[in-house]
Amino acid sequence: MCYIIPTAAAVVTTFIKKKTEKLYWLNLMFYGGAVFGFVDHLWNGELFLVSPDWVKDVLLGVVITVATVVVWAFILLFSKKKIKAAESSI
Repeated sequence: MCYIIPTAAAVVTTFIKKKTEKLYWLNLMFYGGAVFGFVDHLWNGELFLVSPDWVKDVLLGVVITVATVVVWAFILLFSKKKIKAAESSI
């Protein structure tokens, strides 16, 4: 069930009115996390299985979603630095 939270984040970012390129990439990353979780659970035969410790599953989904946002933020930070460095060398 850990794929539920990234899926919810992907759906929410899909319907945000103000679309930017940055939000587009975050949205793709959320869908990637959701698809990964879905495939992992499908592979292990646990797709719709609700475990006895569903709180851990949901918490794992939150961790996956937060990790996605952190990686996205680092990508934005490093891409800005690279762009500034390229502009200053011109």
